[in-house]
Amino acid sequence: MILGTGGTIAGRATRAGDNVGYTAGQVPVSDLVAGLPAWEGQAVDVEQVAQINSKDMTLTVWQALVSRLVVHLQRPEVAGVVVTHGTDTIEETAWLLQSVLKPGKPVVLTCAMRPATAVAPDGPQNLSDALAVVQAAGGQGVSVVCGGQVHTARDVAKVHPYRIQPFSSGEAGPLGVVEEGRMRRFRDGPPASAQPFDEAAAARFLALGSLARVAWITSHADADGSLVDALLLQAQHAPELACRGIVVSGTGNGSLHERLQAALQRARDEGMAVVLATRCGEGSVVPWSGQPFADLEGLSPAKARLELSWRLAEV
Repeated sequence: MILGTGGTIAGRATRAGDNVGYTAGQVPVSDLVAGLPAWEGQAVDVEQVAQINSKDMTLTVWQALVSRLVVHLQRPEVAGVVVTHGTDTIEETAWLLQSVLKPGKPVVLTCAMRPATAVAPDGPQNLSDALAVVQAAGGQGVSVVCGGQVHTARDVAKVHPYRIQPFSSGEAGPLGVVEEGRMRRFRDGPPASAQPFDEAAAARFLALGSLARVAWITSHADADGSLVDALLLQAQHAPELACRGIVVSGTGNGSLHERLQAALQRARDEGMAVVLATRCGEGSVVPWSGQPFADLEGLSPAKARLELSWRLAEV
């Protein structure tokens, strides 16, 4: 099953040499798949779920995607699902799908850094590689495939704004690579699930009217608590817009400027959930004595913000 959501892989530019001045989400996913040798002879269903630039991802689109995955993951004839997606927020969507669904079949997100109209688009190869990952033995859970590499939903991060392989899994390294239509696995992925997906979590997510508002703040030299104080003031005067939580990207091993830390402690005293992460590109917070706030299981700041928002959301 192939589900399209738009992105650069479905982008069009006015001239073939333009790899940055394109409009994302223009080409139907059925057109992207048509004629690809890797898909010839495959029993494939194609469905357009959305057609957006992934920078504009919303809860509504996520819910539409989850609802279709719920349908297709239950089909016994479906070996796995490929989702076309923009690169800007693919790591967040990948983690959301893994966190909510915990799928027992492979769900492979793929993408492109060059639009479909480029002189040498990278989307067709990425789509072909995604098929190889779906068909690989022992596959389950959510992964991201791009530039010949396979990344887990937990580890993947976009680390470059232009290269055709913009993703990294940091010190964990990629899950594997795709070579001439075959996946070569380096390590194990998410634990296997006996169920197609987590029915209770999926039902709760689909019933949400909104995700909880969670702010993302970064500590830095000469930081202060003004942004946190502004959030507290907003909560007093506009409760309907109040943040339920804050994720703070600390320097180094989660260290915080003393003025920012004091403000965050005030926020916690007022009932906001405060979660600590590191702004470093690799690694996660190593717990230490006197750590002022809990970290969220080593998640990156972007994924921690989304995970906290999902956990705090009310049906």
